[in-house]
Amino acid sequence: MDARFTPEQDHIRRTLRELLHKRCSPGEVRAAVDTPAGYDPALWTALARDLGLPGLALPEVHGGVGGTTTELALAAEELGRALAPSPLLATAVLAAPLVTALGTEAQRADLLPRIASGALTATLAVPGACLATVLSLTGEPRRDWAGGGRAGGVQAAQRADGWRLYGQVGQVLDGHSAQLLLVAAHAGGYARSRTLLFLVPGDAPGLVRTRQTSLDATRPQARLELRDVPAELLGGEEADVGACLARTGDVTATVLAAEAVGAADRILELTVEHTQRREQFGRAIGSFQAVKHRLADVYVQVQAARSAAYYAAWESASTEPGATTVTTATTAREGERGERAGGLALAQALDSLRTAAAEGIQLHGGIGFTWEHEAQLYFKRAAGDELLFGPVHRLRAHAADAARLFDTGEVAV
Repeated sequence: MDARFTPEQDHIRRTLRELLHKRCSPGEVRAAVDTPAGYDPALWTALARDLGLPGLALPEVHGGVGGTTTELALAAEELGRALAPSPLLATAVLAAPLVTALGTEAQRADLLPRIASGALTATLAVPGACLATVLSLTGEPRRDWAGGGRAGGVQAAQRADGWRLYGQVGQVLDGHSAQLLLVAAHAGGYARSRTLLFLVPGDAPGLVRTRQTSLDATRPQARLELRDVPAELLGGEEADVGACLARTGDVTATVLAAEAVGAADRILELTVEHTQRREQFGRAIGSFQAVKHRLADVYVQVQAARSAAYYAAWESASTEPGATTVTTATTAREGERGERAGGLALAQALDSLRTAAAEGIQLHGGIGFTWEHEAQLYFKRAAGDELLFGPVHRLRAHAADAARLFDTGEVAV
């Protein structure tokens, strides 16, 4: 494993940090989340046009950069530092890989170039309460996870004029503003019960979208109501949606882990700066040994999370189509255990972010928990991500089960 980043990857990180420093201050973040879209469209245009972030991991033949999960993770780390609200996670991490894996050639040729240019934003619409299991992060989804009929969720019916969707789904990331929705729906009767993905334009007739109040305002969510909505099937009816969602889940966890590491690193920086300025008993509180120990513990935890996130990004990139790998019995076993590297990295990163944010609030004293200070935003990001993609103990437990960590096997007598 070569842990060094390429000059191009360092350039992505450096350029993005400079741009966010100029255009994504805490005041601008608060102003952006209060807009109808939930993010700054001008900043998104700059991120897409100038830096090509939505197309970092998309193939060049479809207008992308042709990069890997590593480039996407490095970009997410910088976005996490600033808590920059943007549709990158929903568009490039959740939706685009599914279009690439399941879409027909015509669908890929139509959608992916627009996604790569930033002209088209998209999201995945599944029941928010089971998003982590749908992505195989905290468990394996049940057969009827998409719902339908009396089970709730969304039901798909095929008519002479095409597919129609009925139902409701909540907690959809950027669901109120995305121009394209990838809606998971239950199709077929009991004998042919299956889950399919459908393409629904954001302005489709019969679609009602309502922005929901969320704990983390920088990650807006929405409720979708589908009332006889026309939809286009993504790919074919025989597509293995579950397997594609599982692969997407590991990449999503890797990118989220890098994003959480960036956020944890930034709140730690803010806390260190405050302890060097704030004086008590005639000296900076950062000079007290107890405070040094607390900050050192947070630093170690953040660095451990960064290492885990970088390893997960490397492991994901090395197993993507086109990657050059040497297959042996040893690497095959390591590959089996590495399938949940993203989930483990996410668990470590969310744990470190929650700790860093909590310590930051405490060490900032009376101003740490106020609405005006940015420390509370980092704490909400940690709590909000854990609600959507966790909790941490389930991420670790499922990774351990997938790797058969505690499976001792049968004892021969």
